[in-house]
Amino acid sequence: MAVAGPSIVSRKPFSAAIGTSQAWIRGAAESLFSVLFPSDCRICAAPLLNISRLPVCPDCLEKIQAIRGKVCSVCGDRVLSSYAIDDASGLRICPVCRRVERPFDRAVAYGSYDGGLRELIHLLKFNGVRPAAGVLGRMLAESIAALDASFEQATVLVIPVPLFKGKRHQRGFNQAESIARAALKYLAQGGRLKPRADILLRTRDTHSQIGLTSHQRRENMRGAFTVARATEVTGREVLLVDDVYTTGTTASECARVLRRAGAAKVWVATVARTMKLASKYADAGMDEVEFEAEPARAAG
Repeated sequence: MAVAGPSIVSRKPFSAAIGTSQAWIRGAAESLFSVLFPSDCRICAAPLLNISRLPVCPDCLEKIQAIRGKVCSVCGDRVLSSYAIDDASGLRICPVCRRVERPFDRAVAYGSYDGGLRELIHLLKFNGVRPAAGVLGRMLAESIAALDASFEQATVLVIPVPLFKGKRHQRGFNQAESIARAALKYLAQGGRLKPRADILLRTRDTHSQIGLTSHQRRENMRGAFTVARATEVTGREVLLVDDVYTTGTTASECARVLRRAGAAKVWVATVARTMKLASKYADAGMDEVEFEAEPARAAG
C-alpha cells in the first residue's frame, strides 16, 4: 500500500493538466471557428445554423433573383414597352442605345445591383470574403450562358476588368478575375472560353465615379487602360467581365480600347448592373449618355 499511495497521488496533477489542456484547445478551436465561421449572417444578421465558409444564410441567397422583365438587347437596362423599339433584327433597343453606338456589341448582367446581391458583392470586394466569389461566379455563368448563341468564333478571350496595381496589392486580389475564374468552372463550354487576365492593363488609378457627371466620368476613365499585346486580340472576340455595370463608363472605355487594338467584337458580362427607372426615359437627354458616340464601324 505504501507503494500505491504515491502513485495515486502523482496521477491527480497529470489528470488536471490534461483537463486544462483540453479546455484550452476547445476554447481556441471555438475562437477560431467564430472567426472563420461567423455566427450571424453578414447580410440579415440572422444566426447561421450550418457550417459554411460563406457567412450568408440560405434565405438571403435565395432572395437574390435574376433580372426579370423587358431589358435592352444591347446594354441590358430595363425598358418599358412604351419606350422599347425593336430594330430590323427584332432586338429591343432602349432610348440611349438608339441615339449612339455602343463600343461593345452587347452587355448582360445576372441581377440588379441592390439588396442582397449588392451586399454579397461588397463582402467580396471590400471585406475580402473570398468564398463569395464562388456564388457570384455561378451567377456570372448564367449571364455568360445568355451570350453563348451570339459567339461566332471557336474560342473567345475572357478578359476581366483590371485593377490598378496599387489597389490590387492593397486588396490582395482582383474581384473581377476571381469571379470570372469561378464562372468558367460552371460553364460546359469552358474550353471555348479562354481566360486572359494579362492582356488588358490599368495604367493609372482613377477617382470614384460617384457624384460625377457623364462628361467627368468619361474624362476620369480616359487613358486609364491599355492593351499589352494587341496582336493577341486582333480579329478575336472578347468577353469583358466585371462585378458591376453601373453607369457603363468603365465597360465602355475598356471595350473602346480593345476595339482599337483590333478586337473583332467585345461582349460584356457582369454579375450585377444598376437598373435605371424606365419612367426617366421620357425626359432623357444627351447628358445621360455614358460615352461619346463611336464612328460607324466598317463592314465586317
